[in-house]
Amino acid sequence: MAFLDNDYREIITNAVCGRGRRLIKTTKYVTHSHKPTSSLGCWVINHLYHAKKKSKDVVEVNGKYYINIWYSFNENTKTEVVSEKIDYCDEIALNKRDENCFNDDEEVIAKVIQQPNCLQCKIEEQGNKIAVEVEREFVVKVIGETKVKVRVEPVHHSDHHKGKGSHRESFEGSKHGYSKGKTR
Repeated sequence: MAFLDNDYREIITNAVCGRGRRLIKTTKYVTHSHKPTSSLGCWVINHLYHAKKKSKDVVEVNGKYYINIWYSFNENTKTEVVSEKIDYCDEIALNKRDENCFNDDEEVIAKVIQQPNCLQCKIEEQGNKIAVEVEREFVVKVIGETKVKVRVEPVHHSDHHKGKGSHRESFEGSKHGYSKGKTR
């Protein structure tokens, strides 16, 4: 029996070997130069991040963004915008993992589902800091090498002599809307 007469072939390919998702809510405290009277607005801008594999089951996402807070002070007679850079490091567990991946040289892809945004912005009771609740959500995928087994239809020598050809030629036959040797 020749190698090509087997019913199955192993194909080595890149595939998603792990994935995870996490919603993160944090509270950051922003300092300002004046005692605020009221908070007039808050927004998060300039989000940048990158991901790397930390361990077999964890991906680490490192990033930064800026919080801008518009507030009034001096009994609501003046306003100012304060901006603060926030650095973060989030660990995302891979809740789905394929144990058949056999290469340690895996690629990590992180995608933002929810960009960092302000949920709540309030002045602390002592009035020396503004508390900002921020939420963000990531989905991560780990891509690595794995094996896929596929069933093949072997070429029967008796069919080949009759002019039927190989499995590929019969697939390209007219029952699938293809015309052998012609391009549509």
